[in-house]
Amino acid sequence: MTGYGKAECEFSHKKITIEIKSLNSKQLDVNTRISLLFREKDLEIRRELSDKLVRGKVDFILYTESLGDESATKINAGIVKGYYKQLEEITTDLNIPLENSVLQAILSLPEVVKNDREELDDQDWKSILVKIAEAIEALDQFRIQEGAILKQDLVSNIQSITSLLTEVDQYEEERVTRIKEKIYEGLKDISIEQVNENRLEQEMIFYLEKMDVNEEKVRLLNHCNYFLETLELDEPVGKKLGFIAQEIGREVNTLGSKANHTEMQKLVIRMKDSLEKIKEQLLNVL
Repeated sequence: MTGYGKAECEFSHKKITIEIKSLNSKQLDVNTRISLLFREKDLEIRRELSDKLVRGKVDFILYTESLGDESATKINAGIVKGYYKQLEEITTDLNIPLENSVLQAILSLPEVVKNDREELDDQDWKSILVKIAEAIEALDQFRIQEGAILKQDLVSNIQSITSLLTEVDQYEEERVTRIKEKIYEGLKDISIEQVNENRLEQEMIFYLEKMDVNEEKVRLLNHCNYFLETLELDEPVGKKLGFIAQEIGREVNTLGSKANHTEMQKLVIRMKDSLEKIKEQLLNVL
């Protein structure tokens, strides 16, 4: 969700610059910094951003630069002349010389400087809206380029999990044999002379069924395939992928708890490592 977009436009005496920056966030969080002239359009700008950007911590900046000699701040010449004339009469009556610095003092008096508030022109605002859309589009293109790289990384980590899952099969038969041997050795250690073979077989089958990981393997593979299918959808899928990643994690954890085999547990640890990378990257996905 990181990105940057910029657009500019010029009018008769001013230049408008629009910048939009986006960082990762679970929700849409918009912060605007707008020139006073455009403050009344804040809600409209936020609506434009929320319609297009969906998620992310977004900073929107709109500022103006003057291109001419005109200024909204003007000196009221009539007031200045009136103050000067009054001061001249007072200094004459008091026989005090009128110094040149008196003009600086006059400029600090009330109503000498006036601010003419510039009005926002509707036609100018329409042109600015077009530029805002251009900046959003530039940011969106930035996101798309980043998204292509993220997609490759996500696919690579999912493929790593599925590849590790296929390696589990080679330890399945060995694991069952070891468990049986361990149970028989345990019975010998406690010196039981007579063992009901049928009952022992039943209990062993029940125990081995509880340790069977076939269902977890099937569900894990299905979740991984669903993750890849969801990646191809032409819509915001970040939250959905997050939910699928949670289900993948649940199956990996169950597989690890049932493993009871050193090499299988090593495979599970590597799966968890790939899954953590996926979860970190999903924070960047819309």
